[in-house]
Amino acid sequence: MAYKVFDSMPERNVVSWSALMSGHVLNGDLKGSLSLFSEMGRQGIYPNEFTFSTNLKACGLLNALEKGLQIHGFCLKIGFEMMVEVGNSLVDMYSKCGRINEAEKVFRRIVDRSLISWNAMIAGFVHAGYGSKALDTFGMMQEANIKERPDEFTLTSLLKACSSTGMIYAGKQIHGFLVRSGFHCPSSATITGSLVDLYVKCGYLFSARKAFDQIKEKTMISWSSLILGYAQEGEFVEAMGLFKRLQELNSQIDSFALSSIIGVFADFALLRQGKQMQALAVKLPSGLETSVLNSVVDMYLKCGLVDEAEKCFAEMQLKDVISWTVVITGYGKHGLGKKSVRIFYEMLRHNIEPDEVCYLAVLSACSHSGMIKEGEELFSKLLETHGIKPRVEHYACVVDLLGRAGRLKEAKHLIDTMPIKPNVGIWQTLLSLCRVHGDIELGKEVGKILLRIDAKNPANYVMMSNLYGQAGYWNEQGNARELGNIKGLKKEAGMSWVEIEREVHFFRSGEDSHPLTPVIQETLKEAERRLREELGYVYGLKHELHDIDDESKEENLRAHSEKLAIGLALATGGLNQKGKTIRVFKNLRVCVDCHEFIKGLSKITKIAYVVRDAVRFHSFEDGCCSCGDYW
Repeated sequence: MAYKVFDSMPERNVVSWSALMSGHVLNGDLKGSLSLFSEMGRQGIYPNEFTFSTNLKACGLLNALEKGLQIHGFCLKIGFEMMVEVGNSLVDMYSKCGRINEAEKVFRRIVDRSLISWNAMIAGFVHAGYGSKALDTFGMMQEANIKERPDEFTLTSLLKACSSTGMIYAGKQIHGFLVRSGFHCPSSATITGSLVDLYVKCGYLFSARKAFDQIKEKTMISWSSLILGYAQEGEFVEAMGLFKRLQELNSQIDSFALSSIIGVFADFALLRQGKQMQALAVKLPSGLETSVLNSVVDMYLKCGLVDEAEKCFAEMQLKDVISWTVVITGYGKHGLGKKSVRIFYEMLRHNIEPDEVCYLAVLSACSHSGMIKEGEELFSKLLETHGIKPRVEHYACVVDLLGRAGRLKEAKHLIDTMPIKPNVGIWQTLLSLCRVHGDIELGKEVGKILLRIDAKNPANYVMMSNLYGQAGYWNEQGNARELGNIKGLKKEAGMSWVEIEREVHFFRSGEDSHPLTPVIQETLKEAERRLREELGYVYGLKHELHDIDDESKEENLRAHSEKLAIGLALATGGLNQKGKTIRVFKNLRVCVDCHEFIKGLSKITKIAYVVRDAVRFHSFEDGCCSCGDYW
């Protein structure tokens, strides 16, 4: 109808053109607005500030930076940049297109800033991940004494800034500001939902629940935030109870909520809860969306059920690049590199263009499986792909591939000559390779670089200590460990969990709080006795780097979280469960001694053990591991 009126107009001025463009943007037809903008220019009609702001908004939503730059140039040419409406839209456009520095430059040039100007800049900093800058900008806004008071948009952005950076103190200050200023939080679902999200992400579940209970009209975002909060803290019964309450309200549960909750169960490898969510999801319209089905496939892969994942993937009607990437990643972590590469090329045959994450997944799969030739070919393909720039993580995969072949000097040369700045992770990859191949000299060189650029990371001191310890350099080993202790650095504690008869049991290394600890210890000692007698197993004491006697080292190694989890599984089922599979999940990489212990255990017990660590799956069977002893 609007077009009919527009087409019947004998004369069209900038107002009518701008109104039609605004209609396109409101209806989501962003390209239509930009097309009209070009047509208006060809007809010789000059835009006004509303024409510019409408189309700059379209550029921001489309992430069309080049078009936005052209419009900005046009603004400068005819002197519209200094107008507050245009300036606000430029700040918003540059922020949404990832050019926060340009957004800030425009913001500084706006003379008469409105509340919208400040809101755009604060939101831009939040979007770019600069939470502290967003809060500083709010401080400047208060000092500027603008006429308008902070509105819902301002406060929501500030709460997002605090939640994204974990700044609970600042978040509480904003909550206090809301109360002092007379803002009635329960009347605003957006504000209260942001408060719930803040407290959840900062680990304050009691405060999150209190804010949630005050919301009169609860949004899907607030429900999702609280459910995810409980799930991430291991409060799975409470999380599932809330989800069932949400269902009973006949709410339209969206795909984001479903996929997020399934994703948490996938990360914890909670198969039973994941299956429950899948059963609930299929009954909902949103449960059939691609994002939810991607999460289901990911859940099965992270729980070690490759066949189930393949079945779900095959049944999907619509697959996006994330769908394929999930499967490629899963195969890689299971050591099925050939399958990863095969499905990558199958994806190309389906005319799905891989993105940088997909390339990282397939290169990582090649790395896990030692597929050097295939990895090098895929990296060359990545370098030739238009529109994708390799990240440092892609180079780290190639470094790992070269290291597998013992080509450490080539790996170091690649890091030195790559066109992007190396990060901590790629140097840690090379240091780990130096330990595997016993290259102490290169390891020392890499270690110095790591301690120079990341002196506060305890993992770097542990890796250096492991390098020296494995080579028998005891003084250097002790010095590296002592240096970390002097700096007061502590390595993240190892945690493992196992599900037995529908109950999940969590273990932390060195803890003895489980009620069956005495039984677990006796079971492990009996397993060790059999390993010594039947296979000649001895503890990998040189990997236990504490300055204590061997007997104490044995006790420390026996208290590693994955051994405690396996000990419980064996204690409740007996050492003779031939043909069964025990699945254990760990938050860190499995250590060398535990790896050898579980290999031997799989041989003498005839039980298969599947251990998912922070990097990959280890499938132990008959004395062998799927990783080929390289991880």
